[in-house]
Amino acid sequence: MNTATAIGAYIFAFLVVVVIGFLIGRMLRGWRHRADRQLALLGELPAIPDLLSSAIIAPTRGLYVGSTLAGAWLERIAAGDLGFRTKAVLTRYPEGILLERSGATPIWMPQDAITAVRTERALAGKVAGILAIRWRLPSGTEIDTGFRGDDRSDYARWTTTGEAA
Repeated sequence: MNTATAIGAYIFAFLVVVVIGFLIGRMLRGWRHRADRQLALLGELPAIPDLLSSAIIAPTRGLYVGSTLAGAWLERIAAGDLGFRTKAVLTRYPEGILLERSGATPIWMPQDAITAVRTERALAGKVAGILAIRWRLPSGTEIDTGFRGDDRSDYARWTTTGEAA
């Protein structure tokens, strides 16, 4: 390869890297702007009670898929750490549902805020049999929280006893 061809190849490679970097930067900026818009809408998450009764449904291991605005299964919530998938354990108590996430803050869904527990084909862009919990935040916003259990036969326990009281 002669010098002119090598210089042209280096310039082309540099331009490709710059374009890719620019596109990634724009995507990250969009994610941050979405999170900023959602912060005001979501408000604070409910705190976990100091004392919980015995579990109604034993802990179910699986994957926290994400949370979306109710009815908009592609509108993933980006605020805080709600937008990141992680391993999780879902447990049902008389007082509500506790979703303990690996490497993230736990999510507490009070019983009086839960409006439905159902199965869905997809949520937050993830397809493969999702347990979706619709609940209302203290701000009044309804969201769907998605969980994909390791053993999908456990879903029957959640949907029959998991309806809002």
